[in-house]
Amino acid sequence: MKILGTEAMSTDEVNFELQRGARFVIYQYCISLLVITFKRSSDIYFIRTGESRVTKGLAFSLISLLLGWWGIPWGPIFTIGSFVTNFGGGKDVTQEVISSIKRPGV
Repeated sequence: MKILGTEAMSTDEVNFELQRGARFVIYQYCISLLVITFKRSSDIYFIRTGESRVTKGLAFSLISLLLGWWGIPWGPIFTIGSFVTNFGGGKDVTQEVISSIKRPGV
């Protein structure tokens, strides 16, 4: 999975931002094809301190609103779940990312 938002940042800069409260976050979205509904996660986003986690997730909520709700029966369920996650600031995966970075040989 790709991490967006850390391009052109050194490891020291990322660590400094993390100490100030930055987070690695993923967002959810769903897409329905009549009787089949796919629930997916975005790439990982690096959200700096002071940036809105909810604003970054609006595009994924819009995808779910337009393409996800109409699949029966899981479309409405996954769409509402995506809204809850995204409007709650996304899923914080900071600890998982830090753990995978520190693991040797990865």
